Amino acid sequence: MLDHVTIAVRDLQGSKRFFERAFQPLGYRVAFGEEGVFWAFDVGEGTLFEIREAGENETVTRCHVAFRVGKEQQVRAFHDAAIAAGGTDNGGAGLRPNYSEHYFACFVLDPDGHNIEAVCHGMN
Repeated sequence: MLDHVTIAVRDLQGSKRFFERAFQPLGYRVAFGEEGVFWAFDVGEGTLFEIREAGENETVTRCHVAFRVGKEQQVRAFHDAAIAAGGTDNGGAGLRPNYSEHYFACFVLDPDGHNIEAVCHGMN
């Protein structure tokens, strides 16, 4: 089990606003942080997803983070919320049978191009 994952972002306040809106349908909220430094989102079961301000000369390396959710409707709601928050569609909500028979997911690029996924592994 992961304790936390941290990604670097160019605009901490803008990314905080993006993730607050995108995570709303999943119930993820800011747990703590420090203005201008980082923000930690509680994503359940003691796990944190953190964003931190990239250093002045730091290259922001794009990454892929997938959040497991319990229902297909949450995948759809996350996709809609993330797009409304300014994300870029990178694969709408739907089955991905090439991954597994019941793999239902969506993909959205955040403002820094990180590929953020919501996935449900069961049919519901």
